[in-house]
Amino acid sequence: MTGTFTAGVTALSTIGSSAAVGLPAPPVAQVTAVEASLFVFVVLTALFTALARDVLAAVIIFGAYSLGMAALYTFYRAPDVAMTEAAISAGVTTVLLLLTLAKTTRRHHEAAFESVNLPAAGAAGLLFGGLLLTMDDIPAVGSRNAPIWSNPDVSQWYIAETYAETGVENAVMAVLAAFRGFDTFGEAVVVFAAGVAALIVLRQEVFA
Repeated sequence: MTGTFTAGVTALSTIGSSAAVGLPAPPVAQVTAVEASLFVFVVLTALFTALARDVLAAVIIFGAYSLGMAALYTFYRAPDVAMTEAAISAGVTTVLLLLTLAKTTRRHHEAAFESVNLPAAGAAGLLFGGLLLTMDDIPAVGSRNAPIWSNPDVSQWYIAETYAETGVENAVMAVLAAFRGFDTFGEAVVVFAAGVAALIVLRQEVFA
């Protein structure tokens, strides 16, 4: 495992050095069919979640939205965020909402979707359009303009020194648990508080 870590550090350092001396940058990634499909799926499920009148349908669609986001995070090489999204949003949140529905009265509606509020839809459309205008400023995957390469003194230090400083072979886990441990601890506190709140709402002492 240590050898694999060292080989990965060497490869990444070589790439960084190539970028520094002006060699050709890595190929710019284009929007693939998979990426476009995930974007469309996420946007549609978000809209259907907001417009669905039946609460159970909204919960199920929201679970699908969370799974779509997890797949998108995986596509962008952020497996730690993808696992969190799948476990918390698609898993725990969906289960808690379903348990809440099981203990409450669910109203039935004749219409499947809410009527669209045009002013709210217009404001959301303007915000979405403004966010799209910023897409050109986001570096593509593999671009030497990405922060990880444009700040070599920081990124290369983490790559080269993480194992020596922490003894953890997985650099991502070392950053999460050591270098930004207080932030990770805060996130754990938030999840714990959410679980306690759910137990209070459900009037349970333990998760059954």
